[in-house]
Amino acid sequence: MQAIVLAAGEGTRMRPLSGSVPKPMLPVAEEPLVAHTARAAIEAGADELVLVVGYEADTVREYFGEEYAGIPVKYAIQEEQRGTADAVRAARDHIDGSFAVLNGDNLYDTAAVKRLLSNDPSVGTYRVDDPSNYGVISTEGDCVTGIVEKPDDPPTNLANTGAYVFPEEACDWLDVGESERGEFEITDVVERVISEYDVTAVEVKRWLDVGRPWELLKANEWKIAELERDVRGDVSEQAVLDGAVVVEEGATVKAGVTIEGPALIRSGASVGPNAYIRGTTLVDEEAKVGHSVEIKNSVLSPGATVGHLSYVGDSVLGRDVNFGAGTNVANLRHDDADIKFTVKGSRVSTDRRKFGVIAGDKAKTGINTSLTPGLKLSMGATTLPGEVVTRDK
Repeated sequence: MQAIVLAAGEGTRMRPLSGSVPKPMLPVAEEPLVAHTARAAIEAGADELVLVVGYEADTVREYFGEEYAGIPVKYAIQEEQRGTADAVRAARDHIDGSFAVLNGDNLYDTAAVKRLLSNDPSVGTYRVDDPSNYGVISTEGDCVTGIVEKPDDPPTNLANTGAYVFPEEACDWLDVGESERGEFEITDVVERVISEYDVTAVEVKRWLDVGRPWELLKANEWKIAELERDVRGDVSEQAVLDGAVVVEEGATVKAGVTIEGPALIRSGASVGPNAYIRGTTLVDEEAKVGHSVEIKNSVLSPGATVGHLSYVGDSVLGRDVNFGAGTNVANLRHDDADIKFTVKGSRVSTDRRKFGVIAGDKAKTGINTSLTPGLKLSMGATTLPGEVVTRDK
C-alpha cells in the first residue's frame, strides 16, 4: 500500500524554528520529524512513499532522495498550503489503489499504523481529555459513524489523529469545497467515505501532534527515551556516561563531562570539558557544548554552540545559534505557574511548569546574558553583554 505523507507546510506556529527549515524537517532524536512518520509507515507495511512537499521542498528531497529505507519515494508539490484535501489532491496522479494518509508533523506508534494499514478503509483515533480542540470521531463498536471538526459539545472523546486509509475511489472525492476556514478539508472526504463504506476506527495508543515549539521538546522526550546505550564516539576516560546515552561515531566527549541519559550526542558534536548533560537532551550534528556548561532537557540543533559557564534548560536552540559565555536560561517561574509562549502573536500556555527559550537559527547572545522563561529569540536576534532579556526579541 502507498503511504502519502503530508510535509508541505512551513509551520507558522513553530516559528522561529521553521524560519528556514520546514517544520517536518526539525530534529527529533536521530532523524527529522517526518522521517519518524515515514519509517512507521514502512515498518507497518507501506511499499511506497509519496511525500507532499511545498515550503523549502528541496530540504525534504535532499534527505529522502528517490529511495528511503529500501522503498521508492515519489514527490508531489502543493503550491499553496490550502488544507489537507488539497495536499492529498496534489498527490492524486501518483495514487494507484488504496492509500494511507499520514501527517508528516505527527508521531504515531508503529503498532497502530500497522493496524491502520491492515484495515481498508480506516481512521486513526486517540482518546483525549478535552476533544473540543480536535476533529472528533463518533463510533458504533469499531465502525466510524461520523466526524465533526472542533465541536462545542463533543459527542465522544476520540480525537482524529489525521491518519487514514482510503479506498482508491476516494481520489474522485478530493475536489471538495472550501470550508469556513478557507481550506479544503480532508474531513469532508472522510464523511463521503463513511457514507459509502464501513470505516474501521483504529485506536492509536500513543500520538503526538507536533505543532508548537514545546511539542518538539515532547517529541524528543518520546524518541530519545526509546534509544539504547550505544557509545561509538571519542569519549575521554575521565568522562562519566550514566544510563541510556548514545554517542555517535565522530562525536567527542571530553574529560570531566557527566552525561545522564537518556541523551543523544550526534556525529561531529563536541561536549566539554567538565560539562553536564542531563534530562532528555539532543546535541545534534556539529553542535558544541563548552567548558562547565549544563544542558538539561533541551535540543541543540545542528551547529548550535553554548559557550562556557552557561546553563540551558528545557529549551530549543535552532541551527547555528551561538550562546556567549555565561548565558543563563531561566526555566521556572517564582509562582510555579505554567509558562506561556507567544504563538502567532498571542501568549498561550505551554502546559509546562518548566520551559526556557526558543532561539531561531543564528541567534546570538552576548556574554553573561540572562534569559527569562518562555522567551522567543527570532532568527538572527542578538543580545548585549550582560543584558537581562524579559521580552521576545
